[in-house]
Amino acid sequence: MAARKTTVSMKDVAALAGVSLGTVSNVLNSPDIVAEPTRRRVELAIAKLGWIPNEPARQLRAGRSRSIGMVVMDIANPFYTDLVLGAENCVQKRGYSVQVGNSSQEADRESTQLLVLMQQRVRGVLLAPIWGIDERVRQLKLRGIPVVLLDRAGNDADFCSVSVDDVEGGRLAVQHLLDQGHTAIAVIGGPERLQQVADRRLGAELARSRPNGGLARLLVKSTPHLDVASGVTAAEEIVTMPDAERPTAVFATNDLLAIGLLQGFVTAGLRVPDEMAIIGYDDIAFAAAAAVPLSSIRQPRLAIGCRAAELLFDEIEANEREASHDHQQVRFTPELVVRRSSAKSRSPAVLSAQKA
Repeated sequence: MAARKTTVSMKDVAALAGVSLGTVSNVLNSPDIVAEPTRRRVELAIAKLGWIPNEPARQLRAGRSRSIGMVVMDIANPFYTDLVLGAENCVQKRGYSVQVGNSSQEADRESTQLLVLMQQRVRGVLLAPIWGIDERVRQLKLRGIPVVLLDRAGNDADFCSVSVDDVEGGRLAVQHLLDQGHTAIAVIGGPERLQQVADRRLGAELARSRPNGGLARLLVKSTPHLDVASGVTAAEEIVTMPDAERPTAVFATNDLLAIGLLQGFVTAGLRVPDEMAIIGYDDIAFAAAAAVPLSSIRQPRLAIGCRAAELLFDEIEANEREASHDHQQVRFTPELVVRRSSAKSRSPAVLSAQKA
C-alpha cells in the first residue's frame, strides 16, 4: 500500500484554490497585484491545508530578506542583551526579525559572523565592533548591505553610529569618587585596545586634573576580559597591596567587573563602602540587586538599540529609492546613579591613612 502523503506543498495549495503556482507566489510576495477574490481563495486554501511557507527559501528566490543581522561583543553581558532587545522592539514593528551573532571580543569570530550574515543576504547589519571598521564591514557596504555601528562613535562619514559619551561617563564616575573625599582611586578594566575602555579611562584622567580639585592618585589596571572573574582577580590583587599604596575607591569600566570586585572585596573581609568604594558602568539590572547595591554610570541601553535600528531602516529605504542618505552619529549622554557602594565613608581614618 502506498504511503500516505503528509507534507503539504505549494502545488497542493494551488490545486485546491484552482490557480497557478505563480498566483500563489504572487499572493505571498506581491498581494496587491492579485484580484481580491483570487487572493481570498488562495488564503483560504493555505488556512485549510495548514501550509507554512518556507520563508528563507521564499526570501532567497525573491532576492530579499526580512532579517536584520546584529553582532555584539559579549551576549552574556546584560548590557548587550538589552541592546538586542531594544533593536528587536523596533525591528519587529516593521515585520522583520533579528539574527544575533556573538563575537566574544574576537576579531576573527566577528569577521566570520559578518560573512555568514552577508551570505544570508540580510537587509542590514547592526554591529558593536571590536576594533572599528575593517575590510569585512566595507564589503557589506559595497554589496548594498547598510551597517550601523553600535556602542561606538563613528569617525567615518560613510556609516551611521549610535553611542554614549564614554569620556563624560568616565569623568562622572571618578568625579563622584573625588567628591566623596577619595584621593587614591583605581581604574580597573578591559583590554586597552577597546575604544570604550580607552574613552572611560580618559574621562577618569580628566576628572583627576580638574581645576582647583587637586590631583588624585590613579592606579590604572587592564584586565583580559570585562567579566565577573576578571573583577574577582583584580580585587584579590588590590587586597594584597600594602596599606600605603592601596586605593580607597575603584572605578570599574563595566558592571560585571564591579560585581566581581565587590565579591572579591567582601570575601577578603574588606567593608564596602567603608574601606573600599566601588562604582561601575552600564547600570545593568544586577547592579541595583547586588548584595551592596552598586553605583554605576547608566547608559540608555534599549534606546541605543532602537535608535540604531531606526537609522538602519532609514538607510535601507533610501537605498531602495536610490536616494541619498545622510549618515548620522548619534551620541547619548550618560547618567550617574549613586547607590550604597560609593556612599560617603563612615570611617574617615581610612581615607586619612592613605593621605599620610
